[in-house]
Amino acid sequence: MRFALVVLIAAAGFAGDKAATAPAANAAFRDESLHYNINWPSELSLGESQLAAHLVTSSGEPAHLDFQFTVDAAVPGFQVHDEYHALASTEFCSAEFDKKYTHGQRKADEKITFDTHNNTATRQTLKGGKSEISTPACAKDPLTYLEFLRHELSEGRLPPPQSIIYGAVYQIRVEFAGTQALRVGDKSVDTDHLTATVKGPAADVTFDLYFARDSVRTPVLVKVPLSLATFSMELNR
Repeated sequence: MRFALVVLIAAAGFAGDKAATAPAANAAFRDESLHYNINWPSELSLGESQLAAHLVTSSGEPAHLDFQFTVDAAVPGFQVHDEYHALASTEFCSAEFDKKYTHGQRKADEKITFDTHNNTATRQTLKGGKSEISTPACAKDPLTYLEFLRHELSEGRLPPPQSIIYGAVYQIRVEFAGTQALRVGDKSVDTDHLTATVKGPAADVTFDLYFARDSVRTPVLVKVPLSLATFSMELNR
């Protein structure tokens, strides 16, 4: 489902190909839980989603980042339930990415394990399927990409076009499209408007992202044009 991929990236770049040059995560937004409404253009609710990020530390082990994203939505006769989980280094290099989803009668359960030494990613499905793909150094799944994008925006940078790994290799490009004030709850929030283009085996779509101009660049709104209509994922505060 193309909408699930887009909101996952945005919810849903890196500065270079060398992991050693990657920026370190800002702990200020490594412990959060954000809730969103998924809406029709009429603002009628389709469901909700949740994005969570945590910095995990334990004695004797390197700190790492833990990201989770869930979607529960439905249209008549078609239920959507998605669960995504990612582990990454504090330099935003992916280590693991799990995805489980139910889209109507279609179900999937798979895991991607990243080998940062050999620049490969191994995909395994619950039914026993297995494949390996080559990746760039410090490869990123969509959740890790999102958090890296937020970090770059907080530092006043915009990532260049690059690859992300979502079962296969996808290309993503983000561009600055200006600033805009949006209503979030009963408050007006100043946002940076970005357009993002994702191309790959199951997607060729351009969509809109709006990040609050706060210190952690909170994702406020995503607008995704699909064949039925333009759907949105809106921050619920």
